[in-house]
Amino acid sequence: MKNCDMKVNGNVLTITVDLSKDFGKSASGKSLIISTTEGNISLPEKEEIKIGLNIYKKA
Repeated sequence: MKNCDMKVNGNVLTITVDLSKDFGKSASGKSLIISTTEGNISLPEKEEIKIGLNIYKKA
């Protein structure tokens, strides 16, 4: 997981991402990666719920 903080409070998921960061180009080279879970992962304290997150901008 890169540049992504997730917290579950009751039934509310809060995701925090620093939009000023980037982690270089995507595999295709068309996008700059800002944040990613690098595939599907379980939510903190809610293992039965999965999330897959990708935040990017044009390269």
